[in-house]
Amino acid sequence: MTRIAIVASSEKLRSSLAAALRASDDFEVVGVAASSAGVPPSADIVLVARGAELSPTGRQPTSGEVVGTTLSNREREILALLADGLVNKQIAARLGISTNTVKTHLELLFDKLGVATRAEAVATGVKRGLLLL
Repeated sequence: MTRIAIVASSEKLRSSLAAALRASDDFEVVGVAASSAGVPPSADIVLVARGAELSPTGRQPTSGEVVGTTLSNREREILALLADGLVNKQIAARLGISTNTVKTHLELLFDKLGVATRAEAVATGVKRGLLLL
């Protein structure tokens, strides 16, 4: 098992990286610190995260991305159905919800992605790795 120490100035980033590594049987997180001064000597690898926080897809954010904004499972489902070309009524029928609920999810989705149209939502979803076409 590889022992890893995580160094990052952002508490959120430290926590996210630690949780992801702890979920694997291959790694043991032996330290989590805001600076390299807190790295324990028992670490085999020191993971240093510098710069911007990672986006919800695990990549460095590109211009226009909002860091820390994650889509709910339902918003991801709706985004995928948008990519399939479904209209609100079809999305509602497919998911067993009302068209008003679809509209609410679309408003939240558009807001989180920073877009104004369905086409922009799909394009942004592809760019961020949320959709595979």
